[in-house]
Amino acid sequence: MDQLRTLLTVHETRSALRAARALGREQSSVQKQLDTLNRNFLELCGEALVVKQGRGKDVLFTPTGESLVELARETLAEWLDGIHECRRKLGTTVTVGTTRYMLDTLAKAWHHVADEFRERDVDLKVVHIRTKDIWTKLETQEVDVVCGSVVTRAGQGWERPEFEVIQWRRGGLALLTNLPETVVGDRVRVPALRSVPLVVPGAGLIAEFLRGWFGPDYRQGLDIAAEIDEIQYGISLLRSNLVKGAMIVTSGLGVVAANNELREGSGLRVVQLVDDSLERLVGVFARTDALAKHPADHPLKLLWAAFEREAPPL
Repeated sequence: MDQLRTLLTVHETRSALRAARALGREQSSVQKQLDTLNRNFLELCGEALVVKQGRGKDVLFTPTGESLVELARETLAEWLDGIHECRRKLGTTVTVGTTRYMLDTLAKAWHHVADEFRERDVDLKVVHIRTKDIWTKLETQEVDVVCGSVVTRAGQGWERPEFEVIQWRRGGLALLTNLPETVVGDRVRVPALRSVPLVVPGAGLIAEFLRGWFGPDYRQGLDIAAEIDEIQYGISLLRSNLVKGAMIVTSGLGVVAANNELREGSGLRVVQLVDDSLERLVGVFARTDALAKHPADHPLKLLWAAFEREAPPL
């Protein structure tokens, strides 16, 4: 396994010296492993893996070397996944996926379990997760818990029994716009969005709302003025007046903008978006079966209880 890791590092850095620096080893140690691999594969396949091209030049990987690199990459990935799954079952690793805006939520819960996790040598692994990947990451067990926002039907209870949820809050959406009030008033209902030029993200929470309102082919029935990857860029785009339109944002961001606390959004107008069908649920999510199979003192259950302690009253 160590030789395969060395081979991958040499492939990425194209140099035994640079690989040694990346691995924190002596160059002679890396070169010895390369020489061993070369000698063995020369005997097995009739071709070495790596060919030196001269002092100061990048090494050259042969076709056999490239094939082994791909095999090594897959093997090490599966091996690490297996180890991680074993650690999860033993309760020595808890993986939490969180969106950017939910890190504070995790930090508050972590305060309750940090000492015990350290005493028991439990590793808390935090990964960045996007809204569009929440259910997939939970279903594939890449994460144990998710802190994020999802789209749900307005005024309804939780409708996915395969997942447990601790609700933080429910809320709606708003519009940020550079259009005059004669075009877009201070209150807009969802059906009226068809006649408003929109700045929309390609994926994520807002895209899920648009699919829920207008169907999977929503782009065909809307006036899409611009498509963006992040909210900050959309705000800057509207503020520049290069595009005239409106951008759908969370109601919380709308409040911040209305209070002139959004520096990059100065000059934009906040419009109430009225929707009786869908709403945003902010919370903490986990697989129901994962919570059910563990005892109360399992690290996952301890962290879940910590989230419950911090959850605001509904």
